[in-house]
Amino acid sequence: MRPSRAICTAGGIGLLRPAPGTWASAAAVAAGLVLHGIGHFPLLLVATLLACGLGLWAVREELKLRPHADPPEFVIDEVAGQWIALSFPSCGFWLMGLDSWHFPYPGWVAAFLFFRLFDIWKPGIIGRADRREDWIGLMADDLIAGLFAGVATMVAAGIAHGVLM
Repeated sequence: MRPSRAICTAGGIGLLRPAPGTWASAAAVAAGLVLHGIGHFPLLLVATLLACGLGLWAVREELKLRPHADPPEFVIDEVAGQWIALSFPSCGFWLMGLDSWHFPYPGWVAAFLFFRLFDIWKPGIIGRADRREDWIGLMADDLIAGLFAGVATMVAAGIAHGVLM
């Protein structure tokens, strides 16, 4: 398998059926929790930036001959977007000085659910990015969905900790 294809399919995760994007998001959460545990927020941030950069390169390479395609097996965008969403609570836990292996389930579950919601629903700017129908749009809609999901996760945490605690 070409390196660009391996990156686009997140090492073959994108070949899982049904719902390859959901499989990729779930795998990204698992990997993100391990990255957070090993190196806390800084390592997750570096991995996220690498996924974004390598994803942009790989998707552009793979779509040179079919520029308007959005193959369902290309899931590096879900991995990068999910890691963006996870970075929000990861950063909060890091700033609070919590042990790196401490990543309470509401944080990562909320990041996963909000990311899938925004990735599927595609409101506003997320939908506009998706409608670009090029390699930038293929990545950008999920990166923006990750930002939306990260903010929504932190708002939900603020409500839960402010109102319920």
